[in-house]
Amino acid sequence: MIDIHSHILPGIDDGAQTMDDSIHIAKAAVEDGIHTMIATPHHKNGKYDNYKQDIIELTAELNHQLHIHNIPLTVLPGQETRIHGDMMEGIRADDILTLNNLGHYVFVEFPSDAVPRYAKQLLFDIQLEGYQPIIVHPERNKQIIQHPDILYNLVSKGAFTQITAASLTGRFGKNVQKFTHQLIEANQAHLIASDAHNTESRGFCMTDAYEEIRENYGESMVYLFAENAEYVVNGENLASDSPSRVKKKKFLGIF
Repeated sequence: MIDIHSHILPGIDDGAQTMDDSIHIAKAAVEDGIHTMIATPHHKNGKYDNYKQDIIELTAELNHQLHIHNIPLTVLPGQETRIHGDMMEGIRADDILTLNNLGHYVFVEFPSDAVPRYAKQLLFDIQLEGYQPIIVHPERNKQIIQHPDILYNLVSKGAFTQITAASLTGRFGKNVQKFTHQLIEANQAHLIASDAHNTESRGFCMTDAYEEIRENYGESMVYLFAENAEYVVNGENLASDSPSRVKKKKFLGIF
């Protein structure tokens, strides 16, 4: 498997704190069937700033350590950037790191409880600049859960989304799990990733998540998610179907 969202780089955000932690996370990733991972440390989220060149250098150092420890995992550089008003300037200044540094896909993180009003315009501007924005873990955003048309409108205009494996398996609660399934059913979910921070509270469950997809949607949907992860790593166009709206209805007390 390919995991396109992780916090495995040591000492730069709320993920791995030491290189030993990174090695431990890498072993857990391999045990879960992952052979390639994109390291996506937080950037511009109000607490952490991690710039392109620093991430690239630390990723190379981690790969060297993985080789020394004979761990069959390849780590690629990436970045999880919190949406902010100067994001386009960061892209143009080459401070924003695209996934696998291929100049194609850009992670965009919203605050957990809201979607800024300028998000639609910014995502459009990112596309005009020649990049493809991927909204990370929208299923955990309170405003999107309450007003699912927000995400529908963004996806309809060309944005992609990445759901979290733990959301699909219920580790963030039944409400988030239900909404995650609704996004898949509405063709508003294009990628799945671990967003792993450690091996305890925020670990890997990619195998379990893919099994959940297989049981509910069949082998073809498993193939779509797996294939799209490979497309991201290679900077190729994602497979996607036209999105439909998530019907706003009461389920498990969420609305």
